[in-house]
Amino acid sequence: MDAVLELRDVHTFIGSFHILKGVSFVVQEGSLTALLGRNGAGKTTTLRTIMGLWPAVQGSIRFLGEELRGRPTYEIAALGIGYVPEHRAIFRSLTVEENLRLAERRRGDLARKADWIFHLFPDLKGNLKKPAGLLSGGQQQMLAIARALVPDNRLLLIDEPSEGLAPILVEQVMATIHRLREEMPILLVEQNFYAIHHLADRYILMEDGQVVRSGPMAELLMDREGLQRYLGVMV
Repeated sequence: MDAVLELRDVHTFIGSFHILKGVSFVVQEGSLTALLGRNGAGKTTTLRTIMGLWPAVQGSIRFLGEELRGRPTYEIAALGIGYVPEHRAIFRSLTVEENLRLAERRRGDLARKADWIFHLFPDLKGNLKKPAGLLSGGQQQMLAIARALVPDNRLLLIDEPSEGLAPILVEQVMATIHRLREEMPILLVEQNFYAIHHLADRYILMEDGQVVRSGPMAELLMDREGLQRYLGVMV
């Protein structure tokens, strides 16, 4: 299976703090890969570094063979990476439709993708003219994901999609993400291990800014000691 994204020895500082300390991993074509770790492990920093929001000071980040390190965020996005940040970052005063149109890279992107997007997120179709700030938390998360689907992307980075959602809404969002994996590879940061362990086929486990383990999710699920040590969960 070909690599769509590859990080090699990536180091990132935020101010004087050394957050990523030689991160290396691969996201494979056709995979849903879960980026796991306790709070403060460096997961969100990893996604933001890939997108050039917190630039790497060392190492290599390659997407479909293109080196990303040193490029501005808008160029990285234009290469075909969709980013769904934590806390959703929607424009609350704009309508659902306006939020989606802002994501267009080319005129007509939304029109070309509308049937597919509204099939995945039927709640959005009925709320196109509603200000995004009036949507429920689950609908806002759906809008954040839908926005990343408007342009032609080859990879999705999704950060904490279940954050702040009721359990039934978490199930709905995760079911949609599961369907999306058939369309493109996904690198997913999620603190709720129970919500994703049955969806992801691969995992990357981080601790203190480093990758400590990676591989098939099925192998991690069989390692109860490792799950307790690194994630504090029991399955």
